[in-house]
Amino acid sequence: MTTRTLITGAAGFIGSHLVDYLLAKGHEVIGMDNFITGDTANLAHIDDSRFTLIEHNVTEEIYVDGPLDYILHFASPASPIDYLELPIQTLKVGSLGTHKTLGLAKAKKAAYLLASTSEVYGDPLVHPQREDYWGNVNPIGPRGVYDEAKRFAEAMSVAYRRYHAVDVKIARIFNTYGPRMRIRDGRAIPAFISQALTGEPLTVFGKGDQTRSFFYVQDLVDGLCRLLTSEHSGPVNIGNPTEMTILELAETILHMTGSKSPIAFKPLPEDDPKVRQPDITLAKTLLDWTPHVSLEDGLSETIAYFEAKMSSR
Repeated sequence: MTTRTLITGAAGFIGSHLVDYLLAKGHEVIGMDNFITGDTANLAHIDDSRFTLIEHNVTEEIYVDGPLDYILHFASPASPIDYLELPIQTLKVGSLGTHKTLGLAKAKKAAYLLASTSEVYGDPLVHPQREDYWGNVNPIGPRGVYDEAKRFAEAMSVAYRRYHAVDVKIARIFNTYGPRMRIRDGRAIPAFISQALTGEPLTVFGKGDQTRSFFYVQDLVDGLCRLLTSEHSGPVNIGNPTEMTILELAETILHMTGSKSPIAFKPLPEDDPKVRQPDITLAKTLLDWTPHVSLEDGLSETIAYFEAKMSSR
């Protein structure tokens, strides 16, 4: 019997790659998105009768006909630009959307994967970040709408696991990049690439000495699907432990694009994390997973995507 999978946020950056991956694995995939931040262009290449796209807001009652084996909840604004412009929607999809999708998982007896985030660690006081660290989050700061939405989503998911025996998996996703990110996404890699390709100054906040750990979307999808089909519940960090400063990233992208853009330093945003690096011991031991795509290879693919995207505008 064909495996049936629902992906919320299917037209988003990560969601659309999950659609491709699961179709290739033989799943029947139902994508759901309200297109607040998702884009149908991310799915336009799919010509497969096993894929259905439904326009729906997951904070409202969800109806899906027939059985479901898996539900992957990836609906949410995810970049600072998005969740600062859409604070209420971000909180609602993390709370109401998680509640609705968990209720559907309970009704369908489906396994459930929550796309959580490294942002649950806030501006961490522990480095690198392990899954048993509770975080350092400002609940009323500008980033709190995203951080706390995801923290609540984790709490709701665990409650459904404990009290309704729903097979819940929680993935804490670290900074991911790759094709299908939006040009004006607001996150570091798409911002730097688009600025470098247009000759604009690369905007670096603070001194650029804050660190991040970047990894390629295909590595992420592999880790997510290993967690989904495993016996482990999580939360599990899915990320690349190779750490670099934002300034180093900007300089790398300038070199790879051959751009002559200058670097412009601007004040550090409120509550911007100073460090970010996953401890992936659990992913290694429980899922036999590590990232494999080098930064250079991943950036080459991403730069090529942005060049093609920007030339067609």
